[in-house]
Amino acid sequence: MDAAAISERVSARFGARVTESNLAAKDPWIVLDRQGLAEVCRYLHDDDALQFDALSNLSGVDYKDAGYIEIVYHLYSYAHRHRIVLKVRTPREAAEVPSIESIWKAANWHEREVYDLLGVTFTGHPDLRRLLMPEDWVGHPLRKDFVEPEEYHGISTRRESLLR
Repeated sequence: MDAAAISERVSARFGARVTESNLAAKDPWIVLDRQGLAEVCRYLHDDDALQFDALSNLSGVDYKDAGYIEIVYHLYSYAHRHRIVLKVRTPREAAEVPSIESIWKAANWHEREVYDLLGVTFTGHPDLRRLLMPEDWVGHPLRKDFVEPEEYHGISTRRESLLR
């Protein structure tokens, strides 16, 4: 099934939950409202004609000037050999998206990474805690307005450039 057919099925079933799409992109994508994310993902996973059995990637992008963080989900069906990208936008100041960990177990560490580096809370996640940064680290390093502290527990965070 091609991206247009997948988008048509999702739009027919969920209507207003689909807010935007670009099916001509190299990786065709659909933007969903965040409240409907888990319901749409469950459908994409369980529907026999779609069978998206793999979450290949989950990442986040900070659009500081636009005021939101976008969570990007790359889905693939091994049974049908088709793919689609889902996107969900959440306000930067109240970054919260439903967890899809119960649908694809691979989302567990992906969601933890986005939580750690961008500060997005995944509601319903069974173990949402920092993955890469220390538990007491202040801030989220992939946010565009992040300023690295001069030191962490008395240890300098400055690094000499190896390019000199």
